[in-house]
Amino acid sequence: MGEAAADERGLAAAAAGEDEEETSPIEEVRLTVPAGDDTALPVWTFRMWSIGLLSCALLSFLNQFFSYRTEPLIVTQITVQVASLPVGHFLARVLPRRAFRAPALLGGGEWSLNPGPFNMKEHVLISIFANAGCAFGNGNAYAVMIVDIIRAFYKRSISFVAAWLLIITTQVLGYGWAGLMRKFVVEPAHMWWPGTLVQVSLFRIPICLSCKTEVAVKLVPLLKETH
Repeated sequence: MGEAAADERGLAAAAAGEDEEETSPIEEVRLTVPAGDDTALPVWTFRMWSIGLLSCALLSFLNQFFSYRTEPLIVTQITVQVASLPVGHFLARVLPRRAFRAPALLGGGEWSLNPGPFNMKEHVLISIFANAGCAFGNGNAYAVMIVDIIRAFYKRSISFVAAWLLIITTQVLGYGWAGLMRKFVVEPAHMWWPGTLVQVSLFRIPICLSCKTEVAVKLVPLLKETH
């Protein structure tokens, strides 16, 4: 009995430690970012891949096209974050709910074009796709200007493969540094990025309004007063 009680106390302490580790010491983060995670929500859906890839390609084209203007116009991911919400809900209404069986080569199992209502996880991943398409708010890819300078000012030709490798390596270098620094600037609970809290709030507003939670009850009158 004593060993069982000790094991229970140990498990409780471990659970408490995990809760403390997941809870951010920053008040703004605790009020904005939900601590729980609904693992039952579908993530890798047809809606997410189709809208995400399309938005990434569209923003890449638009930002590269507008970068040659005297006053460059940058289309950021906030545009896709707002526009993809009604598109996702529309696809959730019109796509067939029929389940298909995947081939054994792809792991088998069943999948569907429409696994259920459009959820926040799909919305977040679509916005991440779009964010990559706008170079995380900077417009076009950095190395494209190097290719332009080589051709326009130095009058030299550069092959498509060389230009593609230059652009891809510079872009992937940023992801590599992000992965190396993740342990120090992402995982610690005391490291927070104020700019992302606005986006998190925007992700949660439709969920709160649909659930009519206490947050929505407080938010709607505030929005009416501001208008």
